[in-house]
Amino acid sequence: MPTAKFAPSRPIYPVAGIRDIEARALPGAVPPLMERAGAAAAALALRLLFDRPGAVLVACGPGNNGGDGFVLARHLRQAGLSVQVAFAGDPARLPADAAAARLAWLEQGGSTTPDLPPPPPGGWALVADALFGIGLQRPLEGLYATWIEALNAQTCPRLALDIPSGLDADTGQHVGPCFEASHTITFIALKPGLLTLDGPDLCGEILVDSIDLEPEEHHPAPGREITPVLFAERLRPRRSNSHKGSYGDAALIGGAPGMVGAAVLAGRAAAYLGAGRVLIGLLDPAALPVDILRPELMFRSAPDLLAETGIGAFAVGPGLGQSDTAMALVGTAIGKPQPLVLDADALNLVAREPVLQNALAARKSPTLLTPHPAEAARLLACTTRDIQADRVVAACRLATRFKAWVVLKGCGSIVAGPDGQWWINTSGNPAMATAGMGDVLTGLITALLARGWSAQDALLAGVHLHGLAGDHICAAHGIDSGLLADELAPSARHCFNAWIHPTT
Repeated sequence: MPTAKFAPSRPIYPVAGIRDIEARALPGAVPPLMERAGAAAAALALRLLFDRPGAVLVACGPGNNGGDGFVLARHLRQAGLSVQVAFAGDPARLPADAAAARLAWLEQGGSTTPDLPPPPPGGWALVADALFGIGLQRPLEGLYATWIEALNAQTCPRLALDIPSGLDADTGQHVGPCFEASHTITFIALKPGLLTLDGPDLCGEILVDSIDLEPEEHHPAPGREITPVLFAERLRPRRSNSHKGSYGDAALIGGAPGMVGAAVLAGRAAAYLGAGRVLIGLLDPAALPVDILRPELMFRSAPDLLAETGIGAFAVGPGLGQSDTAMALVGTAIGKPQPLVLDADALNLVAREPVLQNALAARKSPTLLTPHPAEAARLLACTTRDIQADRVVAACRLATRFKAWVVLKGCGSIVAGPDGQWWINTSGNPAMATAGMGDVLTGLITALLARGWSAQDALLAGVHLHGLAGDHICAAHGIDSGLLADELAPSARHCFNAWIHPTT
């Protein structure tokens, strides 16, 4: 199937991988990598300044990121702009390339000031952060913290070179002051910290400039961005000669007293994504055994549904509760030969019981885990803060520990496979931070598994589609909040079918 209509899946590298690429490409590079980076930043700055007259401020740091800033300033001055450069470092301690960039700036007639200059009467047309980039491993303090505060107060475009200073390029965490960019130009390839945790809030619009390198020729990418191109071969129209049995039975177990809605949300999502049949096994014996709004859904008791044969995929967890009965159901599900999704309380029960943990790791059939950070912390016997300190590492640890496919949910959800591969999802928005969204995700993934998709494809597609459906609703209605979980499944159906039958 042709995949040209889908955006490519871009590689993602931690800092160590970027440094390795730089070390391999740097010798003999013409023009030098720093010159390429500064010129790329200048090209973006000129686009941002197209209809904004006035002076530009470039804040340069004491390392190579500062060198990029000197090149940026030189190119902007050559374009006829008024540019001021703030530099408080020791010129004698600059790395060789950065020292050469500073000298070229001075030889062109530029100057530096050791203090951040006040804005001109009309304000800055643009401010650029070239302070620390991806190399910073400690919180900003003192002079540079003051500079960051002043730069963030500017209402003009705020451009970060490579990554906003103060943001950890590997984790997306900031533990002190951080530049708040309206635009970030990152060099060579994406870094995890741009896409997860605090990164999306601090980076603004992200542009990747490879600076004329092919990073994967120098170093295999350990991670990738999720786009439909990764599972495009699955996106085929249904055959005319097919029936409901062609698309599998999706079975969802949950719905303890007071939480039946969670299981229903998951079941509706599975139906909207085209499972041949959707069966819901409830723990609440008093629950109405029909969904009036979606009478296509079939209801069983949870034990009876787990005993059925011919099921394409099971999911356990939405509204499950943590009773002894729920614990027994999780154990039974782990012993089933079908693909299995564990979510919500099913994960909490596994975290409580070492026997279940060992059984889960010993499964031969595909296992998919969908924890949020607190559930991940319970599974790894650590704190939520530990999980969020390095989300990629945490997701990979879970995948290795349980030999499972894992999505660590949150801003920039991380998908990790048992073989060490990982991906970061960029769809989704804060309006989705509301009850029931995880249940819908479970239903979407389970439907794809029931339809015969591999665990990797089902998880990548389900996670990306889930976020895309939320984005579609928010864009269509112009909302930032008030998105309800039950609205998501019809939108997911629309987006999924648009993948198969694009209008352009």
